[in-house]
Amino acid sequence: MRMTPRRLALGMSLWIPNLFSGIRVRGFSEDWTRATVELHVNLFTRNYVKTAFGGSMQAMTDPYFFMLVMHQLGRDYVVWDTRGEIEFLKPGRGVLTARFEVPKERVAAIRARAEGGAKVLEWFETEITDRSGDVVARVRREVYVREKKRVTAAKA
Repeated sequence: MRMTPRRLALGMSLWIPNLFSGIRVRGFSEDWTRATVELHVNLFTRNYVKTAFGGSMQAMTDPYFFMLVMHQLGRDYVVWDTRGEIEFLKPGRGVLTARFEVPKERVAAIRARAEGGAKVLEWFETEITDRSGDVVARVRREVYVREKKRVTAAKA
C-alpha cells in the first residue's frame, strides 16, 4: 500500500507519542511540499504555569521537515533529522500551529549537492503561532541527506 499524504497525516495523529501529547497533523500537501501540525495545550501538555510545555512544542516540529524532504527525494536517499533549536518568544496557550514548507526547488538543490554520496546538512525554519497569529516560538531543524551507497555504486 502506497503512503499517501492523507494516510501519513492520520497515522502521525494516531501515533501514540503524538496522540497523548496533544499533537494533531492537519495535513500534508499532495506534492509533499507542505505540512500543518497543531498542538492542543491541555492538562497533559502544559507546564507548571499552565502554558505549553516546551518539550511538546519541540515534539510538534520534530519529524516534519525530514519527512517532506524524504518523500520528495524518494527511496534513493538516506534522510533524517539531526538537530533542532527552539527560541521561545511568548507563552503558548490554546491551540498552537506550525506550518512546514520545503519547496521543490530547494529539494532539487539538495539532490544536486548529495550526488555521488556527499553528505548534506540543511537547516529549515518555521514558527509556532497561536490562534491570534502571534508567534510563540521560532524553530530550526537540521536535516541530513545522503545518496544511498547502492545508488552511488551503481552510477560508478
